[in-house]
Amino acid sequence: MVQVALETVTPQVLAAVTDRVQIKDIPTAWEPALYQVKAFLAERTDLGGEGRQVFVYHHPTQRDQPMEIDFGIEVPKPFEPAGAVKCVSTPEGRVASATHIGSLKTLPQTHMAIHQWCAANGHGIGGFSWETYEWGDGPDPIKTEVRYLLR
Repeated sequence: MVQVALETVTPQVLAAVTDRVQIKDIPTAWEPALYQVKAFLAERTDLGGEGRQVFVYHHPTQRDQPMEIDFGIEVPKPFEPAGAVKCVSTPEGRVASATHIGSLKTLPQTHMAIHQWCAANGHGIGGFSWETYEWGDGPDPIKTEVRYLLR
């Protein structure tokens, strides 16, 4: 069973490439975007390159509309944009969060659990959500933190 918690978060700076994609196309859109970010970070050693991957979802007003997504990597400080890579931050404020352990194929269940928990507890979901990935040696992250900004 997914455990949902309320927390207050501060912004995390990201080096990111933003793309506008249909939800069904996210699995093929993230890798080319992160390739650009990794290439940028390889040139900018002052920004590290060991940060976690973070995808920030800008919720569209209609589910059938493309979603703007920041495909990013955590960096320690703001920077000037270069090419497609720009400096963005995760949202700040009150969030509903849950930790997903296991395959990305079951990640939608964690999102659904957060939606259900928010509805049952009177919390409106805001315009953003984001996933922070911690990778191991396998094809799936060992842990994914899922957060939804609340209204």
